[in-house]
Amino acid sequence: MTPPSWSQRAGRAQIEEAGVTAVAATLLRSRARYAILALLATGTLINYLDRTVLGIAAPVLARDLGIGAAMMGVVFSAFSWTYALMQIPGGIFLDRFGTRLTYMLSVCSWSFFTLLHGTVGSVSWLLGCRCGLGIAEAPCFPANSRVVATWFPQQERAFATSVYTVGEYVGLALLSPLLFWVLSELGWRWLFVITGAMGLMFAVVWWVAYREPFQSTAVSAAELRHIAAGGGIMARPVGRTRLDWSAAARLVRHRRMWGICIGQFAGNSTLVFFLTWFPTYLATQRHMGWLQIGFFAILPFIAASVGVLFGGWWSDRLLKTGSSANVARKLPIVSGLLLASTIVTANYVASDTAVVAIMSLAFFAQGMAALGWTLVSDIAPAGLLGVAGGIFNFAANLAGIITPLVIGGIVGATGSFVDALFFIGFLALLGALSYVFVVDDVRRIQL
Repeated sequence: MTPPSWSQRAGRAQIEEAGVTAVAATLLRSRARYAILALLATGTLINYLDRTVLGIAAPVLARDLGIGAAMMGVVFSAFSWTYALMQIPGGIFLDRFGTRLTYMLSVCSWSFFTLLHGTVGSVSWLLGCRCGLGIAEAPCFPANSRVVATWFPQQERAFATSVYTVGEYVGLALLSPLLFWVLSELGWRWLFVITGAMGLMFAVVWWVAYREPFQSTAVSAAELRHIAAGGGIMARPVGRTRLDWSAAARLVRHRRMWGICIGQFAGNSTLVFFLTWFPTYLATQRHMGWLQIGFFAILPFIAASVGVLFGGWWSDRLLKTGSSANVARKLPIVSGLLLASTIVTANYVASDTAVVAIMSLAFFAQGMAALGWTLVSDIAPAGLLGVAGGIFNFAANLAGIITPLVIGGIVGATGSFVDALFFIGFLALLGALSYVFVVDDVRRIQL
């Protein structure tokens, strides 16, 4: 056998050296992006606690303030009036002043308005607090989407989005027994005081801990290369971003934006039902006691938490194993929306256990469909991430305006939630059709 020549040995040595270098780079790659993700998840948890704790307080608060079902629907809806209205202005502010400052100001403001809820003595004052809370929380989710697009490569964004999104569900899932205990022992006002104080403490943590990738001292060069290679937006900003209004107008009219906005509106309607009317549904339609509600209310939120993580894992898994972005992003969302429509079957069972099982399945499926923010990270033009997120969240939170009003009107007129569940199921089907037939290619919009 002829021994290898010098050139062959040199070539083999170069290949082995390159392999060692690649392995070393992987080993030296930091994990700073996961610490940032933990910050986002914590902020989202507190965000949703502050906006949804009214759903837990509602039956007692409504009795104390003399609020009927139709007016309670208006109160639930009021948050989303200003929240939806301020999405695009909030996105513009985010693009101009950056994530760190915008998020900190948002957390401080929404926590202050949450504390004010504990002082209300009239419907008008309660409506004012809800509107103020909506204004203050408006930049939160566009900021989340911007952070994911900045800190994570595309093949990790669905899971990253699912991790912070799970904060929407896990807070109520884990804390519901404690919150119902506070309600029964200390009264509904203390619910708002406690959650507001948590937000103020988190604002300090955010300001100290958050940095952009090019500012962070915790991120290694290997991790920066990994993020940039996967499409992370790593460029250092030059001056303050100025909004191109003509580009923003074209973005609003783009088919891809319309498709994901319709889909998110539909999916968000299921979420809004659970965050607002679900405890009242258990109390009035199913005639459960407070301790029973405190136990059963946990299960759908746990199921939704699992659904969010599963949907994110499934989407990224499809992408990593060679599926197109269209399949990887759309399939979990469409599957989740179709399965969420089964919520209507709760109208046809008598057992409380069966009802909660159906509700848990529907909320699990809605969690799977909560990947719309991943598509925002994937398709938004690089200079319009905040605006794209604002447009998307505006459409999503039209559900926060319309759904509580429709359900309140239905319950007020019929004394039953039967038609309300049909309404939620129909919207879930509409969302699935939008992602299939309106959303075209999942790729960054070029304006």
